[in-house]
Parts: sequence; structure tokens; C-alpha cells
Amino acid sequence: MSITDRDLVIAAAEAGAAVVRSHYGSSLARLPKEGDDFATVADIEAEKAILAILRDARPGDVVLGEESGRTGDGGSDRMWLVDPLCGTLNYAVHTMPVSVNVALRVGDRVTVAASADPFTEEVFWTGGDGAHVRQRGGAHVRQGGGAHVRQGGGDRPLVPSAGSRLVDLNLDPPFPNRPDFLAAALLADDGFITRFRPRVVSTTLAVAWVAAGRRAAYITDGHLRDSVHFAAGIALCEAAGCVVTGLDGQPLHTGRGGLVAAADAETHTALLRLIAGRRVSR
Repeated sequence: MSITDRDLVIAAAEAGAAVVRSHYGSSLARLPKEGDDFATVADIEAEKAILAILRDARPGDVVLGEESGRTGDGGSDRMWLVDPLCGTLNYAVHTMPVSVNVALRVGDRVTVAASADPFTEEVFWTGGDGAHVRQRGGAHVRQGGGAHVRQGGGDRPLVPSAGSRLVDLNLDPPFPNRPDFLAAALLADDGFITRFRPRVVSTTLAVAWVAAGRRAAYITDGHLRDSVHFAAGIALCEAAGCVVTGLDGQPLHTGRGGLVAAADAETHTALLRLIAGRRVSR
């Protein structure tokens, strides 16, 4: 029986989350990567589980995995982006905020995506319903479709909200725009800490939380095109109707890059002003 891309992305994320959940709390050796980054057996085994599902259902597609790199037919315009465990450092010290991210880019657009929380057993997902993204100024705005969370076999729509005033900042390197922009500098900005409540979760699960109304916004530096870490969360925010741009309010993956994903236009505008203010003050 054939499987839709939407059902496939959910199944793949759930398979990776099951592996991550099964290894939690055990003593995990750190497998060194570049710099001070590392993986664990949970990262490796979760990615294997995800790739097995994707290759079985879509053998002709390209897959870009965080741990295994790029595999598959280089001529395909379908690329799966796989982050088997986002928040490895959290996980390695028995801290639960982590996510399993899977997204499919067809041509230049992510068409389906899922971000799974292994411990709440929630899967945030979007795609497969004819929705599309258009630009309004620099912002990406989803038309039709939407994003949902699946838990216990049922789906609920994701509804963004800025009511919490919680803004998650990514403080992990790389920082390609330093010293001109550094997310950590917002923590010392009176305007930021007066209006918003900063949080640092250190996993891209927090991007999905913006779509779900559990965060008012998320900010990061970096060049994020085809990012296995961010593709799913960005797609979820766009699908849920969040305002999603680069650091200067420009279209994603242009200019100096970065990401500002906000629950609504008012929050987005306020954050862009604060970011611009930090640049002027230097």
C-alpha cells in the first residue's frame, strides 16, 4: 500500500522519537564530531530508524541526515532533511527538551514536515493538504492548510499566540553575523526584557512551540537553507500563520540570514526594532 508524504513524515518522526525515548536515562558514550559537537548512540540509531522508513517508501529520494550526510539519487528534486535528535547536549545530561525533525523539500519548497517530542509523544506536523506559502513584504505567510499536533491518535490545529511573551533565543554557535548581531546581547537589552520574557531551551522544539502558541517568538542567527535542524520548525510556523523572516525582516535565506519567527505581526515588528537597535548601539 502506498503512503502519502504527510503520513510518511509523521511515521518517520515517530520512529525516531521511539528510539530516542528508549535510550533516555542510559549511560551514553559521546561520539566526537567537529569542534566540541558530539553524537550519541541515540542520535545514530534514531537516524537509522528514520532513514529505513524513508528509503523503504521513497527509494528514489535524496536524504540529508545530520549523522550520515547526503545519500540517494543526486538527480532527484525531492530531499528529506533529517535531524534525529535536536538537543543532544540536553539529552546527554538527562534533560528532556529535545526534538526529532523530519522535512521534505520538493524543488525550493518544504511540502511536509514533522517535529516530534519523544517525551510528551506529540508530533507537530504540516503538509499534504494543498497549502502554499506566499510572501507579504519580507514575511512568509501560509495560505490554506495549516499545522497540527498529533497525540494519542488525534490531531488538533496549532494556533499561535503571543500571550505568554516568552521568546526563545538560540545562543549556540555558529554566529556568522557577530559582532553585528548576537542573540545573547538581547538578554541585556532593557527594551527586550521589559516587553518579553527570554527563554533558552537549546533545541529547535522551541520553534514548533511558536506555531503551537507556547512561545511568542524564536530568534536565531545562522544560514538556515536546507538546515536539518530548522526546516521542520520553519515549515510549521509558516503553516500555522506565524510571521517568519530573516533578522532584518527580509525573506528567509537572503541577506544576512537568521530567523525571526513570531506568533503575530505586532510581536514580529517589536522584535525587529529591538534587533535593529542592538546594531545601531554598537
